[in-house]
Amino acid sequence: MTAPVPADLMPDPDTLRRLRWRCRRGLLENDIFIDRFFEQHEASLTTPLVQGLLQLMDLSDNDLLDLLLARKEPEGELASSEVMQVLSLMRVKPA
Repeated sequence: MTAPVPADLMPDPDTLRRLRWRCRRGLLENDIFIDRFFEQHEASLTTPLVQGLLQLMDLSDNDLLDLLLARKEPEGELASSEVMQVLSLMRVKPA
């Protein structure tokens, strides 16, 4: 069970609705990762995590999939702590 998100870090419902729409992708594989992420973490999303997710959504579908499958790691400005935290939540943990 996750701890409640402090009110000052919680995005408003409109922001979350727009974020879900923004996260719709062209590749089914990306959608599977993203849908699972929202199912598991939507209630505990913070404003910094939303920012990290938005940075990932600026990528092309293929680049995003490479990051989600850990074929590549974020570089440069994309290697922020927020992006790294979102990726760690989105990636499938090895069995």
